[in-house]
Amino acid sequence: MLKPEDNERLTRVGPGTPAGELFRRYWQPACLASEVSRPDGPPVKVRLLCEDLIAFRDSSGKVGLVDAYCPHRRAPFYFGRNEECGIRCSYHGWKFDVNGDCSDMPTEQPGSKMKDRVKLTAYPTVERGGVIWTYMGPKDMMPAPPDYEWLRAPHTHCHVSKTYQECNYLQALEGGLDTAHSSYAHNNDIAIKTQMRQIDRAPRLDVDTTDYGYSYVSHRNLGDGNFYVRLYHYVMPAQQMRGGIHKFDGKRKEFPVVDGHIWAPIDDGQTHVYNWHHGYDMNVPLTREHIDEAETFYGRGPNDMIPGTFRLKKNKSNDYGLDRELQRTKVFTGITGINTQDFALQEGMGPISDRSKEHLGSTDRAIVTLRRLLLEATYDIAAGKRPRGSDPKSHNNMRPFDNFVKAGDDWREIFKDHITAKF
Repeated sequence: MLKPEDNERLTRVGPGTPAGELFRRYWQPACLASEVSRPDGPPVKVRLLCEDLIAFRDSSGKVGLVDAYCPHRRAPFYFGRNEECGIRCSYHGWKFDVNGDCSDMPTEQPGSKMKDRVKLTAYPTVERGGVIWTYMGPKDMMPAPPDYEWLRAPHTHCHVSKTYQECNYLQALEGGLDTAHSSYAHNNDIAIKTQMRQIDRAPRLDVDTTDYGYSYVSHRNLGDGNFYVRLYHYVMPAQQMRGGIHKFDGKRKEFPVVDGHIWAPIDDGQTHVYNWHHGYDMNVPLTREHIDEAETFYGRGPNDMIPGTFRLKKNKSNDYGLDRELQRTKVFTGITGINTQDFALQEGMGPISDRSKEHLGSTDRAIVTLRRLLLEATYDIAAGKRPRGSDPKSHNNMRPFDNFVKAGDDWREIFKDHITAKF
């Protein structure tokens, strides 16, 4: 369980809150690059860490992320014109560049110095891995831009998607770091008892704190002298990395990938999830067939989304497509789609889960460590320290992995050639 005051400390993400200030010490995903793909194209609404912003790509290709409202009379820039290296308010024509500087104030008299005194809130951006990243914290604490391995993978080898989740980031992140739930929530054929997550439903966890967060290993005893061992990484403040074998390349052959998620808080009760995966090495480019089949398996394929949004068609308004007969006969939850199953259970906790009512067990060790590290980091911020994992050098050369290990063998020795970055 978590004390109510600590739960509050970790879940509120607005300006000035402990968790909000923590998130503002890291580069955050603001939107997909595809959302602002065209210079002088339409501006895009962005809400991040309880702030309403506008993203736009200017005439030179630079991406700006600025306050959503004009500092003149607070008219919304969403209705503005993106033109000639700036966003122009359609109310009175005031124009601002990607740095927040006013370049034109046509309602003032010639010679007026007023435009030199008006500044629009603007956050720096970088574009990497198909994502627009922003830093919203103090300039003197700004770390180097993100450098995860998946950001360095060629675009032919990496895919990133985005989904909307209607709950606080923490219960979504905790779901991603909880390995035990896959034996139940993601049991898609209850008649099959030989799947490795059904043979051993109580995995043993080893959690090792690192400079970037932690690595943790789940061990499942398959009962035949083999163990299924899966190495995950938690990268602060809200990223999970995991290895895996996808079987979606059209020929149903094993397709090794590295994948994970970043949870970006929209506000206290909403989250955007950036889902990424890339091929194991340069010999494994992603095919369109693989991407579509994998995304559909997870419940976020082309036909699973409400058109023009990042919201699943199966959502809280229709009980996620829950089918009680399917639940009775085949799928443990009665819901299809891995992400859809997660969303149903995580959103079903309410906007912010009351962790003071929990009773945690041995398979929650990764969750307990997550909360401890986040709480410690909020106090580090308050003391003027740099938080764990803000330096890209702490995590730019590692990767997750999973495989089968014989009883008595050292997984570290077996995994050693697979757990460093290849891109």
